[in-house]
Amino acid sequence: MMRALYTAASGMIAQQYNMDTISNNLANVDTTGFRRNVAHFQDLVYQQIQAPGAPIGASIVPVGQQVGLGVKVGSSEKVFTQGSLQQTGNPLDVAIEGDGFFQVTLPDGTTGYTRDGSFKVDANGAIVTADGYFVQPQITIPANATSVQIGQDGTVTALVPGSAIPQQLGQLTLARFVNNAGLSPIGGQNIYTQTAASGPPVVTQPELNGAGSLQSGYLENSNVQVVNEIVNMIVSQRAFEANSKAITASDQMLQTANNLVQ
Repeated sequence: MMRALYTAASGMIAQQYNMDTISNNLANVDTTGFRRNVAHFQDLVYQQIQAPGAPIGASIVPVGQQVGLGVKVGSSEKVFTQGSLQQTGNPLDVAIEGDGFFQVTLPDGTTGYTRDGSFKVDANGAIVTADGYFVQPQITIPANATSVQIGQDGTVTALVPGSAIPQQLGQLTLARFVNNAGLSPIGGQNIYTQTAASGPPVVTQPELNGAGSLQSGYLENSNVQVVNEIVNMIVSQRAFEANSKAITASDQMLQTANNLVQ
């Protein structure tokens, strides 16, 4: 009887984690470039009461008897489906349509990766993120430049005094990974870092080698679908409730057994 108590308790713990994941998705429904998380679960070890195929006299047991001991959280995976694009009209707002990440220099000198292209210009004219991280490769816009444009292939151009045609200021590149879900999220403009699971980055020009194209004047919305998350929340809530009822039922059965009079 005690097995049921602990088994149902593991189910409640798992659904609590699931609810935490769903809540974080909903909290970031308006976060630029955010990628939703999905919790995956695994069943725990089984107690073998009778193994299938065990001999009984001249025959064997066709099916065994096992009692499962609950559930655990197996993983929490980022889902890298494309988010919708929203027009902003700001030429330094850049959305990636397709695969790839912008590269930024983190305070410790390492490289971070993000889909959030809401770029700014610092006091020296360098293109940076909202947190002030330099975009790689570093591009500087002259103070007297006008009509800054970012092409679909990542070419950054602008009109400078003394020239009637736009001058190229630099080239934005994108980083691709074999396993995007293996990246480690560190927060702050949806920045990820490389891990052994993600593999090394493959840096390429947009629209080449499987990388997506850039859309200037647009930002990529979160890929969270509110309706789906609400449905997942209801399912998680009902699963939590069902496990709590299993604990209550097990407790009542134990109470009945304790009240038996010989």
